[in-house]
Amino acid sequence: MAAARVSCVAVGLLLAGPGQAQPLPPTRYVDPFIGTDGSGHAFPGASVPFGMVAPSPDNADRGADYSSGYQYRAPRILGFSNTHISGAGIPELGDVLLQPAAGTRWSGATTDFSSRYDKATEWARPGYYAVTLADHGVRVELSATQRVALHRYTFNRTGRVQVLVDLQHGLQSGDAPRVTRAEASVDAVQGELTGTVHARNRVERQASFVLRFDQPIVQHETLPARPGELAPRYLLGFDLKGGQVLHARVALSTVDVDGAKRNLAEVATLRFDRARWEADRTWDELLGRIGIGASEGHRRLFYSALYRALLHPSDIADADGRVRGPTGEVIQARGGSYYSTLSLWHTFRAVHPLLTLVAPERVDGFVQTLVDHHQAMRTLPLGTAWGRETWNMIGNPALPVIADAVLKGFQGFDPQVALQAMVDTSTEPRLKAPSWAQFDWALLDRYGWLPFDKVDGESVSKTLEAGIGDDATARVAQALGRTDLARAFGERAKSYRHLFDPETRLMRGRDSQGRWRTPFDPQAVSSTVRNPGDYTEANAWQSTLTPALQDPLGMAELLGGRTALGDWLDRFFELEGPRGDPLPGQEGRLGQYAHSNEPGHHASWLYAWTDRPWQGTLRRRQITRSFYSTRPDGLPGNDDSGQLSAWLVFATMGLYPVVPSSARWALGAPLVRLIRIERPGRPALEIHAPNLVEETPHAAIISIDGKRLAQPEIDHATLLKAGVIEFGMTAPPVANR
Repeated sequence: MAAARVSCVAVGLLLAGPGQAQPLPPTRYVDPFIGTDGSGHAFPGASVPFGMVAPSPDNADRGADYSSGYQYRAPRILGFSNTHISGAGIPELGDVLLQPAAGTRWSGATTDFSSRYDKATEWARPGYYAVTLADHGVRVELSATQRVALHRYTFNRTGRVQVLVDLQHGLQSGDAPRVTRAEASVDAVQGELTGTVHARNRVERQASFVLRFDQPIVQHETLPARPGELAPRYLLGFDLKGGQVLHARVALSTVDVDGAKRNLAEVATLRFDRARWEADRTWDELLGRIGIGASEGHRRLFYSALYRALLHPSDIADADGRVRGPTGEVIQARGGSYYSTLSLWHTFRAVHPLLTLVAPERVDGFVQTLVDHHQAMRTLPLGTAWGRETWNMIGNPALPVIADAVLKGFQGFDPQVALQAMVDTSTEPRLKAPSWAQFDWALLDRYGWLPFDKVDGESVSKTLEAGIGDDATARVAQALGRTDLARAFGERAKSYRHLFDPETRLMRGRDSQGRWRTPFDPQAVSSTVRNPGDYTEANAWQSTLTPALQDPLGMAELLGGRTALGDWLDRFFELEGPRGDPLPGQEGRLGQYAHSNEPGHHASWLYAWTDRPWQGTLRRRQITRSFYSTRPDGLPGNDDSGQLSAWLVFATMGLYPVVPSSARWALGAPLVRLIRIERPGRPALEIHAPNLVEETPHAAIISIDGKRLAQPEIDHATLLKAGVIEFGMTAPPVANR
């Protein structure tokens, strides 16, 4: 039966849920504390979507547990720094830490400026964070604009107060000195500090700043430098007289102090409460582009995930469009935006495809940033922080991001220039990369795979991920009429077939003589704490699914067809592994599946290419219920700049970009009965599952605007034109189970 569009009133009632006249604004459902306890590494502080700054509390300044600076159960707060990365696996940023206190309790001899805090006083929502420092007698509130962090301190007494300004502070992975050089000055009359800090951690970078208070500084002291320190720490005094409130604003720039001053001038008259309101309104508009008919709990889960997926990439260009690029040179960002906090190995899978739906106005800027990075480095980025290359992870994950944009019709960049950047990245050495980040294309061309006796570890994963990039390049070349390139890269994209062992039915390492890796333990994980190995943060089972990110039909063929692929996936999700403490990246296990890490995120969606597509819905429901919650420990691993969150958003909506380079979407039963996606410049798309069966869903019929689909997959152009996607749900046939 043809699906009929329901009225706007009916949609509103469905989205509202039982007993609720209409849903609250989306920000009311967001809990920034989800993922802040354990390995999720989210931060609870204030930010606007894709913002440069993110003021947030820091409980510690080093170690993987404090990659975002914060752990929910940590009892003390060091202070509040103004740049953070959400869900990072390695610490970075944490610029310009401030810590206030009532009275004059501190002196040059003070060594501990931290404070206890009561969790009952801590509160956060998009664009706002607040906490009371029990030891220091002050209520701290934080908000943010695109380039400026706003602090408001309300003290429990009038008169003299103090603020620590720590320019040495930063989030770092080791104990080596972070700061390599620093310049700073204090203008006491204006209540202003300015300077530039040069630092080295994951990347070598510089951060210029202007810190402006709304009161003059009546006393300032430079604290004694601790061993290895090269940046100053200041102890500032303010006389509030009859008042109890002190405001501070921190503007950052990758370029220079003048850039930070121009950024600050953008909000010269903006009051704290107005900034908080504007941040809330900005988040409401963006989050509100997707509405769901669901319970209160699922709305909290969904909108918190969507919020985390929209924190990054971060636009780090100054108000005048200047930005310091990947080699340290100052460039003019085309279109005024330049994006960093690119964690591409993680986010090409779901975050970037999600942004083509939810924030399409940003996509051209993302791709132009990638192309500009290539112009400076002669290769596309792997991952960036503060505009500088981290050389993190393997493959060429910028390639599917570009292919996704080109094939979906985005036109705010030169596709021919983008294609040349893809070709260069896929054929030339990374001239500026360290040895461990190099890739030997000649070796791949000679053997058809990377032999494990010729490369330094991760030979299987590196071969397979190179194939994803080659496939992306072939697709763009074909779309632009370069059939010669399409043929060459399309052929090399099939390299994965050389590593498929028909006896074990797994991807397995081979040496330069073509011999299989022996002995072979398909459950042994190669990870950051267990190397060398043939896989990247995964085992043979998890890595075998990698080629499906470019060729799911080819993978099904290797395994013996639709039924055989279904059998393989069932075993994958059910085969128990060794017991014990999980390695990093192996949390959230279902059989061999590890939801905390990206190599398997598409696994449940591959059931769309089997004879049992409903099984994918069951797996996604199981994953969601097992590994996500609205508690502070509600993420099973590093959110990786929103990737785990984007997966949940797609699972809820019932579509997923299994092949990110293809501009196609796999369809599966959603987790809620109704989704409404507002598309800028287009009518809304509604996804209906009116007779959703909670425990045993089976998508017997999928229709678009009343026309039944033969396969659970559609292209992006069809999705943009669609008005209603409807899932007819029944129980799965007993014979197939």
